[in-house]
Amino acid sequence: MLDHYLLDELVTFATAKTLAKTAATLHVTQPTITRGMQKLETELGVTLFDRQPNRIRLTATGQLAAQEAAQLLDQERAMVLRIQNYDRSLTTRPIETTLPGPLVLLDYLADQLPTNLAVNRTLLTPSQVGAHLTDHQAALIFSNQDLQTPTIESRLIGNENLTVHLQKFMYQANQATITFDELRGLSFVVLNAIGGWRDIIQARIPNAKFLYQPQRTAFTEITKYSDFPYFSTNLTPFDASALTPDDNDNRVAIPISDAAAHMPIYVSYLTAQRGALTDLIQQFSASWPVD
Repeated sequence: MLDHYLLDELVTFATAKTLAKTAATLHVTQPTITRGMQKLETELGVTLFDRQPNRIRLTATGQLAAQEAAQLLDQERAMVLRIQNYDRSLTTRPIETTLPGPLVLLDYLADQLPTNLAVNRTLLTPSQVGAHLTDHQAALIFSNQDLQTPTIESRLIGNENLTVHLQKFMYQANQATITFDELRGLSFVVLNAIGGWRDIIQARIPNAKFLYQPQRTAFTEITKYSDFPYFSTNLTPFDASALTPDDNDNRVAIPISDAAAHMPIYVSYLTAQRGALTDLIQQFSASWPVD
């Protein structure tokens, strides 16, 4: 069994290129690195380094050994993370999402949900969903992906439907529904953190301008004191921090009819956990707003 620290020294040297930089990176002395590399060569029974009077570099075998060592260390770190995450999952049920909308629902239901839920408010990328479930970083993940694999399955919770709020004197405001194309050329005030909706509105509304706001307070102030159109969804009424239209608001809310304005929301989980999560998933589904 090779010592972990020897592999770490080899991988570090492959990047640092010199003994001095390797020692500095690992916060040890240069003679310590020299002895470690000699010991590793002895244990492997191969020559890893081409030693010249004023230079040392990896041999071809040394380069292969460094690559294998890096993979082994990565696998070890991943193993430790999976074990730690699994142990945490026995007492805590982590929930993650790729979209901001489900966070609104979770906040709205906070007093009704089990106390062992731990919500991660940092949005995942869609490509992270499978790995985070497999590594037990999350028990449930909300996304707009219907994942079906031998170990992961998804269940539809409901649709998140997009609405636009237009100044009531605009000619487009005099209709029951509207299409993305009918919004062409307008300027919108939009929150930064809208997940997948950002790509949708940018791709679907021709020649539009989007005034993105990183903070809810700035978004609310601009919306309140201007006539810029803005968007909401059927989850917005659950959001305590959202702008609440009043009698002085000069806008009307118009649902967007395009299929892309109706985003299906799924929860994904490990199939082995289906039984333990069924009641929670049913609660999410029953609470999801229909309109």
